Parts: sequence; structure tokens; C-alpha cells
Amino acid sequence: MRRGSFQDDTVDYAAVGATQAHDLMSYPPESSVPAEDSWLLGSGQARFESSADALLSWTALRGAGLTISDVRPAAGPMYTGVGYDVDGNPMVASRLDADQRFDADGTPYVAAGTTVRVRGHVKGMNADGELRVIYAIEEPRRVGFALGTVGDSVVSGEESFVISWADNDEVRFTVRAFDRPVATLYRVVPALVKRRRRELFRGYLRAISPLYTTPA
Repeated sequence: MRRGSFQDDTVDYAAVGATQAHDLMSYPPESSVPAEDSWLLGSGQARFESSADALLSWTALRGAGLTISDVRPAAGPMYTGVGYDVDGNPMVASRLDADQRFDADGTPYVAAGTTVRVRGHVKGMNADGELRVIYAIEEPRRVGFALGTVGDSVVSGEESFVISWADNDEVRFTVRAFDRPVATLYRVVPALVKRRRRELFRGYLRAISPLYTTPA
């Protein structure tokens, strides 16, 4: 099991980790627009494992038409913390996780503290920015991570990507986010924040869902 978290003063928003809040949609960080969606990917361990591996190798962002570059893992091993079950009981002892994995192109997998440069557009809307992996989770039935804005983006905030394998065997992909408009156009036309987020979510789903990735 892997768990990692990372916080420092380089992200450009205050509510670090707020994508984990149960009441995000009702009480988002000040001046932010919240968003959440969840999709059924299929069922079973094989679906969970393949989807999780795709997620941790940046497939959601790349599949949404975004370019990932300048991937900079955090310096030194990350402290992974303690894993907990649904009742709050510790599952494994804390440890240092120095393992590093790479995709076929040699890009490091998602890890807490990693900083990346993202470039691209969704339906003509700017998706450029520098992002940091705020936390990363690898559990037997739950894998995911959150990205927080560091700078150079039209919005400021955080988005999380989680793939879960439920007791009923369903595998779901859930994305949550909160965005505060930064660029003048987005402050003047707040509806663009929701539209931009909606299009990004659709791109992430297309990248991860077997309905889109499996040839007919």
C-alpha cells in the first residue's frame, strides 16, 4: 500500500486537500466553483487494476488532449503515512516509499510532491498551467491523486482523480474539483469556469473509460 501527501507554500491557493472534503459541493473554498462527477467503468479486479495503472501514468490528462512535460518528482523519498480502513483502524505501519515507476515513454508515474507542466486547450479554453501532486493514494481497492495549481493557469484550485473497487465488484472513476477564476475573462464570465471544468471531466472519462478506449 502506498499513501503520500505533500504540502508547501508554492501552490497558489489556501484550501490544500479540500477535494477530500465530503461537503465540497455544498461548502467549497471561498470564491471557488466546485464540481464532481462519477462514472461506472465496469467490474472486477482486472478492470480496477488496469484503470488504476492508466490513471497513475497520467492517462486521464493526456487522453483529454493535454500535454504533460517537465515532470519533476519530489526530491528524496516521500513519507507515506499510515493507511486506514473504513472504520479508522490503521492497516499498515508508516514507512518511507522510495520506489519510482515509469511509463513506456520514461515518464515517472504519479507520486506525491511531483510537479508537472500541462499544456493544451479544451473546446478552445486554455488548460495550461504548472501543477503539483498534493496527495497520492494506492490502496487495495482505491487509487488516486490530487493536482493543485502552482501558477500560470486561468484558474486556481485543485482536482482529484479516484478509481475505487467497491464490495459489490463495481469499479468507479470519480473526479472532483474546485476552481477560482484568475484570468480576467473567467472572472468577468463565471460560466466559463463551469464550462471549462465540464469539458475537462469529459476528456478524463474518455481517457479512462473502456467504452471509449476499446475498439468496436
